[in-house]
Amino acid sequence: MRFCRYQLSDQSTGIGLVVEDRIVPLQDIDPALPTDMDSLMAMQSAQLERLAAGCNLPGLSGSVKLLAPLAAPEKVVCVGLNYRDHAIETGAEIPSEPVVFNKFPSALIGPGDTIELPAESKRVDYEAELVVVIGKTARHVSEDEAMEYVFGYCCGNDVSARDWQKGTPGGQWLLGKTFDTFAPLGPYLVHKSVVPDPGKLRVQLRLNGETMQDSTTEQLIFSIPQVIAHITQVVTLRPGDVIYTGTPPGVGDARTPPVYLSAGDVCEVEIEGLGILRNECK
Repeated sequence: MRFCRYQLSDQSTGIGLVVEDRIVPLQDIDPALPTDMDSLMAMQSAQLERLAAGCNLPGLSGSVKLLAPLAAPEKVVCVGLNYRDHAIETGAEIPSEPVVFNKFPSALIGPGDTIELPAESKRVDYEAELVVVIGKTARHVSEDEAMEYVFGYCCGNDVSARDWQKGTPGGQWLLGKTFDTFAPLGPYLVHKSVVPDPGKLRVQLRLNGETMQDSTTEQLIFSIPQVIAHITQVVTLRPGDVIYTGTPPGVGDARTPPVYLSAGDVCEVEIEGLGILRNECK
């Protein structure tokens, strides 16, 4: 099951089931179904199964804009240096435990939205990432039970201002990662039931059609259960919170010569089974 948030030409918004190339509003399937993503995530698996009735319904017609699948997550948690080859290409030591930082929710944008390149940075970089969406409150979760707390997955782009992240006193990871528009997310929220093994997904990023990153989540140093268990030792994760799980090698800052984002560039993050997240820079 793939879900989305959408906006119509009259500015009204809704939640839809994505069936092939069409969007079926949940309210067309059953008026009693949720009208927001938080309520949808609270449904039990057995309840979600009835959404299959929407597969034969017509989709929306006219102008439809996809929004970020989650409107306002309480937390946007990120894991750095979580692919061995990426750590090596940056010259960093292989971490012995997850490197955790965050972005503010104000950085979130959806598919088709614009990545705004700030005048304050000359070294803005891309990072394709698998994003985990938490489905129920998680605190002190073990690795064995961690996947029970996952609702689904999205494509994400951990856009990063490297001159702020690395070139300022002390290294400003937070500020370098959380400029407005620096957390593209989407295009869909894909339920975990249709992702048999999130540890075996191909992750790609194309910049203006050229493949810059191409790896699989098999290369993660710390698995999704390990990451969730580690984070919930410290902080309570709530439904709708998202975890950007790390990026594979091929980032622009590690290339010779370096490649940074410019106005007019188009980033496409594609993750196997999750769709393509496309954003233009300006």
